[in-house]
Amino acid sequence: MRINADKREKKSRKICGTNFPLSICFIVVNEFCERFSYYGMKALLTLYFVNYLHWDKDLSTAIYHAFSGLCYFTPILGALIADSWLGKFKTIIYLSIVYVIGHVVKSVGAIPTVGGRDVHIALSMLGLILIAFGTGGIKPCVAAFGGDQFEDEERQKFFSIFYMSINAGSLLSTIITPILRGDVQCFGGDCYALAFGVPAALMVVSLVVFIAGSGMYKKNPPQGNILLEVCNCIGFALKNRWYRWKHEPRRTHWLDWAEEKYSKRLIQEIKMVLRVLVLYIPLPMFWALFDQQGSRWTLQATRMNLAFVRVFLHKMLNALLILVFVPIFDLVIYPLVSLCRIKIMPLRKMAAGMIFAALAFGAATLVEINVVKTVVDPAPAKNSLLQVVNLAGGDASVKVLGTNLFPEPIPHFQDSPTYETLPLEGPAKYAYITVTSLGADTECNQRFEEEEAYSLILFPGPAGTQCKLVSAIAWFQLYRFLNTLPEDLNITVGTELFNVSSEYSVSLNQTVSRGAYSDVTCCLKSGECSKLDLGLLDFGAIYTIILKEESGKIVAHKTEDVKANNVHIAWQIPQYALITAGEVMFSITGLEFSYSQAPANMKSVLQAGWLLTVAFGNVIVLIVAEGAGLDQWKEFLLFAGLLLGVCIIFSIMTCFYTYVDPEQLEKFYLEDSGKEGDDDDKKKKNNDVPLNKTGKGTRL
Repeated sequence: MRINADKREKKSRKICGTNFPLSICFIVVNEFCERFSYYGMKALLTLYFVNYLHWDKDLSTAIYHAFSGLCYFTPILGALIADSWLGKFKTIIYLSIVYVIGHVVKSVGAIPTVGGRDVHIALSMLGLILIAFGTGGIKPCVAAFGGDQFEDEERQKFFSIFYMSINAGSLLSTIITPILRGDVQCFGGDCYALAFGVPAALMVVSLVVFIAGSGMYKKNPPQGNILLEVCNCIGFALKNRWYRWKHEPRRTHWLDWAEEKYSKRLIQEIKMVLRVLVLYIPLPMFWALFDQQGSRWTLQATRMNLAFVRVFLHKMLNALLILVFVPIFDLVIYPLVSLCRIKIMPLRKMAAGMIFAALAFGAATLVEINVVKTVVDPAPAKNSLLQVVNLAGGDASVKVLGTNLFPEPIPHFQDSPTYETLPLEGPAKYAYITVTSLGADTECNQRFEEEEAYSLILFPGPAGTQCKLVSAIAWFQLYRFLNTLPEDLNITVGTELFNVSSEYSVSLNQTVSRGAYSDVTCCLKSGECSKLDLGLLDFGAIYTIILKEESGKIVAHKTEDVKANNVHIAWQIPQYALITAGEVMFSITGLEFSYSQAPANMKSVLQAGWLLTVAFGNVIVLIVAEGAGLDQWKEFLLFAGLLLGVCIIFSIMTCFYTYVDPEQLEKFYLEDSGKEGDDDDKKKKNNDVPLNKTGKGTRL
């Protein structure tokens, strides 16, 4: 008797002034911390691949989407474990531990002093795999476990708060973790280890908070997996039809061949689910476009002018626009369309969302066409990039392998306008270079390697113009110093100290933030120092600062190897607005449609199917990024065209879809279970609340 009293006491614990059980506080805080952990880590992932692991943009995009796809394949595994073995509570705990371990491994892999590049790659990939199994495994469990704590209509309000915690965690993490990476310096550079470590700490907090509420939770034991039962029923129907269709009369539907073993109710429910799953087939293409916000669009942003804006702020646009667009669509746009006597069906909304996403990529194409005008792409295989810095006595004409690689003479104390592509016809090649300056020709022989960028420095020597080939980097924001003096120089820029050897030596490239650099100190080894004014160093530009002596003082002559980005990041706002409008119409409506068209005991099946469309969308990006080999603007245009084509196919498919009639469902239930079973079903259905009803704009 005392045990039952304790149970009633647990159930009666409510949050002050509400009918909410106290246990949901722990679940909501757990979800907030977990989403902060996931999105905070993911916000840095593409830049981490490019800047820290030094992968090219295609490989970075491919790995990013492979990880995203894995995160949406693993929910099926989590659902199987929870429903048929451990139950939701234990599944969340055990897979959260895997989640934490993945974050720790990922953070250790970002510490420069831990091993070499291969170790960093191995630890990063292992960490991401563990994170994918952790976040994907708990994804279908946490929301459902929260819903289990309710037995009345208050459950709907819980899901509203639950999704607010998701948006809050996502929004804050995309602000905080990029600041930790860029503004905090560790190990001599951007502090990726700290930026990944904070999400790891939040995941530990998430796990501790969830366990702390253990004594208050209502824990339903596992009761078998409906997904497994569905698969068995389909398999039996196919097998039975294969062996018996020649000897027995045809049946109305191929699933009817399972009637010998399974109930009519289950068969009818599976029919309903399959009809919706068929509509899911074209949907991955939408997610293929949508999820590129974190990969291709982020890379596009890094090549734009970020004046007054930081990269992480642009990544917040989608979350911020969702908060604005959802009430606008619900309170303004949809009612206005209804006033025009246009019936707004869910599938029509989803088709309209596809169109908006395609338009977003059309806008991204226009932006990309303008961005690439000032951006130098890395050298492809069997090619090098070459630029000339002319410090000879006069203008210089340069021929490489007998061809006019640089058609115009290069003025004195300037560099060539652009990096030119030098064909090598192999992994490496020696090239004869002819330099004509002050009426005299000079030849030099230099070795070039594929996929590398070089600067050819021309300077006067005893026998005429001389050549010096140095490695260069032709992308990202960088600057370097070139010392024309006969003595070594020590240069201080802020807290950075450079030592540049004499005789036309070049310092290492350093990243630069936009701003005016007017307090640079340059000292000779003898101790004599000069103040240098480098002027404005702008976004996207790459500078060579040539140091020479004039009137007994060291002066700086700035050359712009790669022009500054002249396309402001604000031009990305239209494409973000369009993709967010598409998300409101497609994602939210799709979740609502899936729930409303599913039988009460198979909503998890359709939820798993919905998450799989996201996973396959990332697979599509993975294939295109690695296999198409297109220029970026052409790739954007390809995706837009594909989605428009898929939208047409989807619209045709919707014409043959009939929305579920609840009365017809009840008829089937009554035939199979009787009136008493039907009443139980009604009670069960009344306890089921759509997860998406209040989950505006966020996918679990």
